[in-house]
This record gives sequence, C-alpha cells and structure tokens, in this order.
Amino acid sequence: MKKKKRRNNVKYGKILIIFSLFLFGLMIFRLIQLSTSKEIDDVNLQKLANSRTTRTDKLEAKRGTIYSTNEDILAQNVTSYKLIAYLSKSRTTNNKKPQHVVDKELTAEKLAPILGMEKEDILKYLSKENLYQTEFGSHGRGLSEIQKQEIENLNLPGLDFIESYKRYYPKGNFLSYTLGYATTKIDDNGNSVINGKMGLELYYDNILKGEDGFVTYQKDLKGYKISGTNEVRREAVQGKDIYLTIDSNVQFFVEQALTNCKNNFGYEWFTMVIMDAKTGKILGLSSNPNFDLNTRENITNYLDLTIALPYEPGSTMKTFTYMAAMENGVYDGNKTYKSGTYVTGDGTEIGDWNRNGWGYITYDKGYALSSNVGVINLLHNFMNAAMLRQYYRKLGFGKKTGITLPNESTGKLGFKYETEIYNAGFGQGITTTPLQNVQAMTPLTNDGMLLKPYIVEKIIDPDTKEVIYTGKRTEKDRVASTQTVQKMISLMDDTVNGIGNTGSGYRIDSGELIGKTGTAQIARDNGGGYLNGKEDIISSFSGVYPKSNPRFIIYASVKRPSGGSQKGISTAVKEVVSNLSKYYGTEVTETQGEEIFTYKIPNFDNKKVEDVKNILNNNKMYNQVVIGEGNKVIKQYPYKNSSITNKDRVFLITNDSNLKLMDLNGYSSKEAKGILELLGMKVKLTGNGYVTGQSVEAGTVITNGMSIELTLNPKFDANNAN
Repeated sequence: MKKKKRRNNVKYGKILIIFSLFLFGLMIFRLIQLSTSKEIDDVNLQKLANSRTTRTDKLEAKRGTIYSTNEDILAQNVTSYKLIAYLSKSRTTNNKKPQHVVDKELTAEKLAPILGMEKEDILKYLSKENLYQTEFGSHGRGLSEIQKQEIENLNLPGLDFIESYKRYYPKGNFLSYTLGYATTKIDDNGNSVINGKMGLELYYDNILKGEDGFVTYQKDLKGYKISGTNEVRREAVQGKDIYLTIDSNVQFFVEQALTNCKNNFGYEWFTMVIMDAKTGKILGLSSNPNFDLNTRENITNYLDLTIALPYEPGSTMKTFTYMAAMENGVYDGNKTYKSGTYVTGDGTEIGDWNRNGWGYITYDKGYALSSNVGVINLLHNFMNAAMLRQYYRKLGFGKKTGITLPNESTGKLGFKYETEIYNAGFGQGITTTPLQNVQAMTPLTNDGMLLKPYIVEKIIDPDTKEVIYTGKRTEKDRVASTQTVQKMISLMDDTVNGIGNTGSGYRIDSGELIGKTGTAQIARDNGGGYLNGKEDIISSFSGVYPKSNPRFIIYASVKRPSGGSQKGISTAVKEVVSNLSKYYGTEVTETQGEEIFTYKIPNFDNKKVEDVKNILNNNKMYNQVVIGEGNKVIKQYPYKNSSITNKDRVFLITNDSNLKLMDLNGYSSKEAKGILELLGMKVKLTGNGYVTGQSVEAGTVITNGMSIELTLNPKFDANNAN
C-alpha cells in the first residue's frame, strides 16, 4: 500500500510540475505579446500609456482679420462666453458658499433681461432633473465681455462661463453678402473652431484660419508638466489678414442709397456695383435686403445677388449688341428702319415700349430710345446668331468672371431660333449677373480692353508683415476698337443727356454721367412666358462716370420697383454719383459741361515752391495747398506719376521746420488721411464720408508721430438729389 501511495504522489507531482510549466509558458507568451503588440483586446497600448504620462495641448491659430482698403476692420475674432449653470447640490460643500443654483426663480428673473429671454424659458433649463449642469441654448452662447460682467455682478451662485472665440463684424449689415460669415463650434476637446460659411469668409477659409499648433509634454499625476523633461512643440501658423479693394466710404454711399430707395420708393430687391473703371477694382457692392452678420436673424437668402443669381438683364444688353455690330463691320448709325413693331417668321409680334413707334428713325436714335425693333433689324439685316453669341462670350457672358467669391454663376446664353435670337439682342431669354455686366463695360473705359474684376487688394502675414498676395489690374482680351469705344460713349451720352431719350432721368447738371437703361419682364416660374403686372419687371442702369475722364463703372438693378418706375433706381444712382464726385474731387461746380482733364503729376522734390506753382498753373492745376513757409518742396501728395484731374488738390510740403496743421473740414477721408500720413501723423477715422471735426486744432505745430482723430460724416443729403 505504501508503494501505491508513493506512485500516486509522484504522479500528482508530475501533473503539478507540468501545470506550473504551462502557466509559466502562458506568462512568457503574454509578456512577449504585450511587448510586441500595439493593441490588446482592442486597446491601443501606446496611446493608453501616453495618455497616462503625456499631455498634448492645442496651440490655437488666430483667424485673420478682414479690412477695407481704408483699413477699417470688417471682420475680426473676439472673445465670447457661454453661460452654464450648475444644478447638482453635490458641488456645494459649504452651505455658506453654495456652488450650485439655489434660488431658481430669482436666477431666472435676473438673467432674463441680460440674455434676452423670458423668465419662464430660463426656468425650463434650470428645472431639468438629474443633471449636473445645464446651458441656455443660443441665447446663452456668444456672450460679450459686457454681458459676462453684468451676470457676474448679479452675484448669483452656480453660474459659470466657458471662454471661446467668435467672429465679430463691427459694422453689422455692412457688405453682408460679400463678407459672408463664419460660425463657431466647440470640438471634442473643448476648443473653439471657427469655419467660414458664406462669402469671403468661406472662399478664403483656409487662408484666414491658419493652422493650429500643439505642444506635447510629460505630465505628473496632477496633469502638470514634469520639470526637466523634453517637450515637442509646433507653433501655430496665424491666419492671414485680407485687405479688400472695397472703399468703406463708397460702400457706405451704396448702402445708404439702397436704404433710402427702399424707404422712399420700395422694391423686392436692389443691387448696385461700383467698379474702378481703369483697374477692375470693386469699390463698393451691395444687395438689399441685407442682414446683420452678427445675428443673422433677418437673413432671407443665402446667395449673393450680385454674382450667384442670374436674371434676364433687359435693354442694357443693347450696348453689347451694338458693339457686336460695330466690331463685325456692319453698323451704320445713320441708316434708318421703321420703328414700332416687328413680326417674326413664325408670326410672333415684338414691339418697342412705344408700340406706335417713332416712324422711320436711325439706328443711333434707336439706341437712345431703347428700341427693340432697332436691335431686331440689326440682327435680321446685318448679323446672325453666331456673331451675337461669339461677341457676348468675348465680353464674358455665359462664363464666370473669376472673382474670388463663392457660388459665382455663369448665367446662360441659350438662343437658337429666330425669336430667341432677337430677344437675346435686347436682353430677354438669356441670363447674366450684375458683375458680368460690370465686366462687359470695361472695354468702354480702357480703349477696348476687357478687364477682370477683383475684390482683394492684398493678403498679409500678420506676424512677418510679408505681403503674400497683391491684387492687380488683369487684362483679359482686347474686344473693341477705339472707334467702337468712342461711338458707344457718344451713344450713351446721347441716351442720358439728349432730349427726350430713355435715360434722361439719370441726367445730372454736369452732363458727366452716361449710360443705358434696361427694363426686362420677369419670366413665369413654370416657363410659360412672362408676367404682365406693371411691377413685374427688373429695371437696370449700366453707366460710366465721368464721361470726360471715366473713373467709375456703375451697374444697378431693381426687381419689382414700386409703380414699375425707373424713378427709384435713378434717384439712387444719382445719389451715389453725387457722393463719388465730392469724395474723389470729380464734382463739376462751374458751368454745365466744364472741361475735366487728367494730369500726370511730376516729381517736385527739391524744386522751389514758386517754380512748382508756376508749373501747376501753366497746366491749369489751380487747386494747390502749400504747407509751411519754406522755399523748397520736400514732399508732395498725390505722389509723382499719379494721374489726377484738374479738380483734385495738390499738396506741397515745404522745408519749414515748424509745419502747422491745416483746417481739414470738408476734406474727403481719403484725401485727409493721405496728407496727414505724409506729414508723419497717426490717423484715426471715426465715421464715413468727409471731415467734420478734428481732435487737433488747425494751426498746431506738427510733431512726428502725433496722433489725430478725424470725425467723418456723409456730405450728401438724399432730399437734394439732382
């Protein structure tokens, strides 16, 4: 029996040894597996280890600022706050210093006027059960520093704030559709992220937002960096600043004119674009109704009417039809045709706005009277569809202009059959955008050269101040001869300034505004022809100012103008022109038709003051301002080689050691800022328009770096429009 027991003990011992070796083998296998595998049981071991010993903090890039060409801030980042309320009593460890909302009724009552909410709505948030904390919806987000301070001053327990950033637009609804907007959201790590959603904010989103950086370091159990350990850092790349070609004052003139027209006349929508006639810079553009970029509560449309919603333009297209005839060598303005009505081959009757016509008239007169039948006769007798389509395309219709804004439309040039061709000749049955119409006018102010419109002046790195992009005049193609340009300028002049013509409502005293009017019927939504109501039209005007030295191309269009009249649009255009003339010094104040000419200003540095004055007088440049009592010119404004008109001021700074500040009242902001910066002063502008006040009195001796604030106000009174 003892031998059997001994054999059993040996047997169990062997089993125990084998089992122990098996467990040891498993441990070795697991150890190898842990040391060589990245994931175990769907857990990334490296990330797990790093999360316990290392920490990565985001270095947030600041979104770039958008400026006007006057350096007014149009869009910027500001700190904002989100209000939260702690509801859980577990936060409070000392009843004398509660850390949760104690009196919900009182809290709701006090918060209501600050958040712009009803007390009952706040109570709904505060009365939620089994929540540690709550927020207050959209009214509790995006709070300003002032709102935060007001809430803190209430001394209500249980309230706290989460800091973030939001996009802020200091001028509210100013340039709303062009600027667009950016929204803020909080990512999974609690960081605020701003993304462009519309307009320039969307198109330049990647350039504006920059690139976030990070810092990774070893941390202790409390999350603090362990002293002496290495860190990995990549600095944030700040978003770039964008300077627009938009002149704040010109934009203000446009916005004001559209608002005045809305109040005095009424319409469904109104668009206006002002372009620098020689460069393609967009100086101002707007569509109304607009919306407040900060609240966006009154936004009714998410597309920019000036580029994204094409419509049938009407008779402003006659300008380009006539140009097509001239460029194809088939135009004779002295030839006549019978006006009134025309019957096409398929029996369709197309008439002039005056169905009785004016008898037999010349094609020149037909343009001034906006005769549809004149266009039809041009196309039928001397042209064809291919000629018209090809020339429209050369002018940029049917394709994007290439401006750096999102959602630009191409419009359409779909005409094939006889009636469609005739309609296209006077702007029906085809669609265009306001910006395409402005671009197509540039050959008339650049001796036949088509220019590309642009809206970004420059893009600057805010850290290095390096200019990484500069906008410039871009020539697309020569599309018209000098003879065609001169003839069209003459025809547009007669249209506005001739007796009894369709553009007479746009005539101003100087006779310097020229252009072409347009009226297009609005197509039915179902494609079944056109609406017949008196106001079911789109009225437009495409013009140049001043005719003797074109500086601006103006395009305006209005849908469903009150009473179906051009009165509202003509009043708005003349209001803007009046402001432009004062702001840029193109105003004609003497007899009607006074000569305005250009002068390329030479370099006057180190020349005697009297000699310079004689040079200017001999060239009829009488508007001179001499600063100081020195005998030599050391600086000048405008600068050498600048092209100015005889209406512009020429400033001559002399070698006087005690230069004194002049009275700047009545100067345009552009003029005042230019000369003051040349004098070494720091200028702050408040308002828009013309100088009505200055913080430093006239006669004060100027010192380098002296600061001055100029108060600006619009000079134009809408009630005194021409």
